[in-house]
Amino acid sequence: MRIAITGGSGFLGRHLARTLAARGHFPTVVARGLGARGEALRKEANINFMPLMMNDERRLFQAFNNCDAIVHLIGINREQEPNEFKTVHVENMIRVMTAARKAGIPRLIYVSYLKARPDIFSKYLSTKFEAEELLRHSELDWTIFRPGMIFGPGDHMISNISRALDALPIFSPPLSFGSNKIRPVALEDMTELIIAAAVDGRMIHKTVSVLGPEEMTLGDAVHRIAKVKKKTALVLPLPGLLHLGMAAVMEKLTDNPLVTVAQIQMLSDDMSTPAKGTDLPDDDLQPKTYLTEELIRAALDTQS
Repeated sequence: MRIAITGGSGFLGRHLARTLAARGHFPTVVARGLGARGEALRKEANINFMPLMMNDERRLFQAFNNCDAIVHLIGINREQEPNEFKTVHVENMIRVMTAARKAGIPRLIYVSYLKARPDIFSKYLSTKFEAEELLRHSELDWTIFRPGMIFGPGDHMISNISRALDALPIFSPPLSFGSNKIRPVALEDMTELIIAAAVDGRMIHKTVSVLGPEEMTLGDAVHRIAKVKKKTALVLPLPGLLHLGMAAVMEKLTDNPLVTVAQIQMLSDDMSTPAKGTDLPDDDLQPKTYLTEELIRAALDTQS
């Protein structure tokens, strides 16, 4: 099959493209550029790269033309320009759906966020939900996946915790996060779900909450990562409002902040339960991979 992957140069997209190619499919990576990590994709058999800006309708149609399915992965967790969440999540969804129709592609898979919803305090959550609604009310054969945290080589979860521990052996989750649990999803498990939807046509017209097999607190994850790094970590919760202020400052002062405002808002959610009104993966597709020391070590090795 020929499958277009928007945002295909990112953490999830790279792994998806390589896995599809290894199984004899022909992925087209649609992105502004490949970046340092994605550059190796150019050398791999069966993977096509289509550089474009998402507002270039002609190029987007060319990228999708002759494909059998589209996997839409583009998203951001911080705004660097006014209304960027709306542009990236909502307007790009409209562009992708329009190009899919023009190219005659009925199958569209979207990776959203576990607790996306209308929220006047979070443009991240509300624009993700708005993009979902556009797709749900379309005539396309859609599937929406809603993972919380995804871990694996090149991720944000392990890498950001690792960076924080390197800077200071004190990790401070938001106090409002409290005893909220997370159920991290392994990169490989998330990839298998997407392939089942894109290649096998499963879960059509379903919004699927994706949860890992193990429930833990963020502090548990921090201690596990610290152990692999042979560091001692003190988990010291701080008030959520203080975290929001610190995140806002970091967003303004650095191009690669340890944490963003949107991520703090996400951490205030319970990420161990399915979102209301959503489905779960079929039994054979349920994520089964635990956050083991071996997988943490492999993820850390890709950052060195």
